[in-house]
Amino acid sequence: MEKKSKIDIMFDRMKEKKKEVRIVRRIVLVITLVLLIVVAIAGYQGYNYVTSALEPVDPDSEEVIEIEVPIGSNLDSISELLEENGIIEDARIYKYYVKFNNESEFQAGTYGLLPSMTLDEITQSLKTGKVYREPLYTINFPEGLTLEQIAENVIAEKTDHTAEDFMAKVTDEAYIDELMASYPDLLTDEIKGENVRYALEGYLFPATYPFYEEDPSLELIIEQMLNATQANIAPYTAILEERGESPHWLLTFASLLEEEATAKADRATIASVFYNRMELDMPLQTDPTVIYAMGEHRERLFNEDYEFEHPYSTYINKGLPPGPIASAGASSIEAVLDPAETDYLYFLADSEGTNHFSVTYEEHLQKRDEYIGN
Repeated sequence: MEKKSKIDIMFDRMKEKKKEVRIVRRIVLVITLVLLIVVAIAGYQGYNYVTSALEPVDPDSEEVIEIEVPIGSNLDSISELLEENGIIEDARIYKYYVKFNNESEFQAGTYGLLPSMTLDEITQSLKTGKVYREPLYTINFPEGLTLEQIAENVIAEKTDHTAEDFMAKVTDEAYIDELMASYPDLLTDEIKGENVRYALEGYLFPATYPFYEEDPSLELIIEQMLNATQANIAPYTAILEERGESPHWLLTFASLLEEEATAKADRATIASVFYNRMELDMPLQTDPTVIYAMGEHRERLFNEDYEFEHPYSTYINKGLPPGPIASAGASSIEAVLDPAETDYLYFLADSEGTNHFSVTYEEHLQKRDEYIGN
């Protein structure tokens, strides 16, 4: 075998080095391309994510989500609150958006916001203390209505839904179970008590509600009202727990005040009458419970009506009825937990709707003769 010369060996080594250089270059090129692709993909995904986060969470949503912005909240806590409630996609992106646009001075308060609102609409709402988006129309649900009255006097008259459809929805067991899962602190097993006429009676908060679509679903209407009830009871959670009472007890008691009171100031006084009676183990003897028990509106009750036996009648049974008899407003709810301090045990309303209170039965009879007559 012929021995290679030094020159041949040198050329062989040069060829090997060139080969190695080509291989290294290819490896570097491949790695560079891979890195560029990864960066491009990451950049594209990041761009899409940021772009998505700057858009409404759900452009077609008509659900109004109520949030409470506490006094002293900063941008971080507000952004997280919005993300937690599904109003925005990403709290960090929203913070950058707010800072980039030099927005500030958000106001504390309760807001009804929608996932379909833009970041600018949300920001303007938080700055002005108002919902920036204008509703197509509003529906007023007055205080003191039963579910059947809501169905006939509001739903049937002001929406495209029938009273029958509404009553079928609010009495649908499967739907009620879904609501109980969504509102576990509000809708407890008490709403399915043996003698409760309607599980959702008294749980749909009376107020004026905004709607952002021409034909809101029954689910949207009902759940918006439940959200309002939950928000109005939330401030009293600690008090209820301290007293060992439930939202069902509160709404039941409040519904009696709503039906009996003719003026805001009377509610606290009527509440004191009921508390005084229960403390003495006296029946409440409030006429609206008899009317509710009979299932039909009565302008006047007769003696035989007070003997009508039914779980809701507070003439036949002591204590509160099994459940609310109507939807109570905020002032009635407040009066239950902050009643007046009185010794009254009786009251009656004259023909003008003014309530007159008495400590003794004899005094009550005198006022009955004076203001009502035979």
